Amino acid sequence: MKYLLSTAACALALAVSPAFADRAAVLDTYADIAEAAYADSLSQAEALRAAVAALVAEPSPETLQAARAAWRAARMPYQQTEVFRFGNAIVDDWEGRVNAWPLDEGLIDYVDAAYGGPTDANELAALNVIANPRPVIAGVEVDATRITPKLIAGTLNEADGIETNVARGYHAIEFLLWGQDLNGTGPGAGARAHTDFVAGEGCTGGHCDRRADYLLAATGLLVADLEEMAANWVEGGAARAAVMADEDAGLVAILTGMGSLSYGEQAGERMRLGLMLNDPEEEHDCFSDNTHMSHYYDGLGIQNVYLGRYIRTDGRVVEGPSLAELVAEADPSLDAEMRAKLDATMAALGAIVTAAEGGFAYDMMLERGNAEGEALIMAGVNGLIDQTRSIERIVTALGLDRIAFEGSDSLDAPGAVFE
Repeated sequence: MKYLLSTAACALALAVSPAFADRAAVLDTYADIAEAAYADSLSQAEALRAAVAALVAEPSPETLQAARAAWRAARMPYQQTEVFRFGNAIVDDWEGRVNAWPLDEGLIDYVDAAYGGPTDANELAALNVIANPRPVIAGVEVDATRITPKLIAGTLNEADGIETNVARGYHAIEFLLWGQDLNGTGPGAGARAHTDFVAGEGCTGGHCDRRADYLLAATGLLVADLEEMAANWVEGGAARAAVMADEDAGLVAILTGMGSLSYGEQAGERMRLGLMLNDPEEEHDCFSDNTHMSHYYDGLGIQNVYLGRYIRTDGRVVEGPSLAELVAEADPSLDAEMRAKLDATMAALGAIVTAAEGGFAYDMMLERGNAEGEALIMAGVNGLIDQTRSIERIVTALGLDRIAFEGSDSLDAPGAVFE
C-alpha cells in the first residue's frame, strides 16, 4: 500500500519515473485505494460494534447517541467504496450483504400501524421476527428462538426470495438504532428510545432482549462481511488479482464503476427517482436522515478514483499514478474537463450537505413544490449526469471498447416510473 512520501522521496521518485503513468501503475493505485477504503470501513465497523455492545450493556440516551454517531462515522469510508461496484464482479456479488436498500423494516421489528401488514408483493413485510420466535416463512415454521448471525444471514435476509426483506447490513442496523422516520417530508429522523434495549422492567417496544441480540448479531455480520472484502484487496487478494490480470479490462472496471455510480445509481435511483416521487422512503439513509452525507461520499469516491488519491480516516494519504494522468496524456483538454466537472459535482453535493446540516433535511427537500429543495437535488443530479458524459469520452480517448453504464428509468424513461 502506498502512502504519501517525504518531499525528498517524492523528488527522487519523480526523477526516475516516466512523465506519465503506465496502465499497470494506475491499476495498482486503484487497488491500493480500494484496499485502504475497505480497511477503513472495517475499522469503523469494529468501532460501531463496540458502541453497540456498550449500548446493549448499559442502555442510556448517551450510549444510544454514541452508537448512532459510530454508525454515521462508519458510513463515510464505506460510501467512498461504492465506486468499486459495477465493474468488479467480486464486489457486486458481495455488496447486497452490506448495503441493500430499500428494506421492509417490519420484517425485523415493530412498526407504526400506518405501515400496514402483509402485502401481495411481500407477505413477510410485517413479520417482526424480534417479537416472533417461531415465524412461518414460505410455509415452513422457523426456529428463531435465538437470534444469531446464522439466522439473519441464512434465513431472514431476502426471505422468500424477496429483495426488500433486507435483514442485514448498514440499513438494518440503522433501523434498529433510529426506528422508523415517521415525519414524512417534515423535519426529524427516527426517534427510537434507548429503553427499547432495556432488559426487564423499563423495556419499551417489547422483546428488548431479542432486539439487543439482533443488533449485536447484525453488527457482527457487518464486521465479518467487511473483513472478507478488505482481504480481497490486499496483495494476493482475489479482487486485486482480477483487476491486475488485464490492463484494458482493469481500466474498463474503473470506468464502469465511475460511470454507473454517477449515472444510473446515484443521479437516477438515489436522487432523481425520490424527487420525482416526492417520497422520503426513497432516501438512501431514510431512518437517520444521513442521506446527504452518503450522497456526498459517493461522489467523493468517484473523484478519488479519477485523481488517484484517497484520504484515510486517520488522515494518511494513499496516492499514486492516476487515471487522470492517463487521460491527460491522451487528451489534456479532456482531463481538464473531467476535473472541472468533478469539482462542480462535489460543489453541488456539498451544497446539499450544507443545507441539510443547517436544518433543511434531505427528506424536506423532497417535498412536492419545494423549489429550493428541487434545485439543490437537481444540481447534484445534473452534475453527475454531466460528468458521466465526460467519462464516456474518456473510454474512447483511451481506446477502450464502449461501456454500457447502469441506467435508471428516472433518467432514461421517466414515464415508466409512474406506470
